[in-house]
Amino acid sequence: MNTVAIKKKRTTRDIIFHSIKASPQSTVEELAEVADVSPVTVRHHLNALLAEGVIETATVRRKVGRPYYVYSLNERGQELFPKRYVRLTSRLLDEMKDRLPEAVINDIFDGVVETVLEEHRGEFEHLPLDARLDYLVALLAEEGFLSAWEMTADGYRLVEYSCPYLSIGSTHAEVCTFDRKLMQSVLQLPVQQNSCMLQGASCCQFIVESAIADEPSYQKDNYLERIG
Repeated sequence: MNTVAIKKKRTTRDIIFHSIKASPQSTVEELAEVADVSPVTVRHHLNALLAEGVIETATVRRKVGRPYYVYSLNERGQELFPKRYVRLTSRLLDEMKDRLPEAVINDIFDGVVETVLEEHRGEFEHLPLDARLDYLVALLAEEGFLSAWEMTADGYRLVEYSCPYLSIGSTHAEVCTFDRKLMQSVLQLPVQQNSCMLQGASCCQFIVESAIADEPSYQKDNYLERIG
């Protein structure tokens, strides 16, 4: 017996949103024709999409007549559509690992880290450790990581609450070295990872073990007294 897949009927809002994706700079009248609704209904949905911050509008002025508005997706709206970057990246890594020695693969990942560092060379090397940690959190955010740091009795602790490479890392553990190498290069200190989301933890935790030891003794004693 043949099974027929039943597609969920698209709402008027979905039709309008997808039409803007397919035809940027769409007018109200064009969207009304595609969705087979009145311009008033289209404006209602456009106002809702504007309020959600997923579309943007621009004014088009004519030599004769009143200006009119056109609508397009903004970056946030574009992100709502599924992408296949993860699948492509995983396939590329599969091919690389099939054709190249492990040492070469490691060199490639080291080169990626070095490229990121070169883009920011001269911005962090002179900073004190606390400022370098702040800089590192901002840099990781640019790369898609949500992270924070705190001071503990064992040293500075870095916590990553999200990882943009989580789905790739499940089959290609090499990508997990990227952020740790970036941390070590920016902080100019060794970093030890204590937990990993790939192993079922709720977050990835890292300790900069030598940080407390490198602080002046009176600073360390004052800190330990505060937390004790």
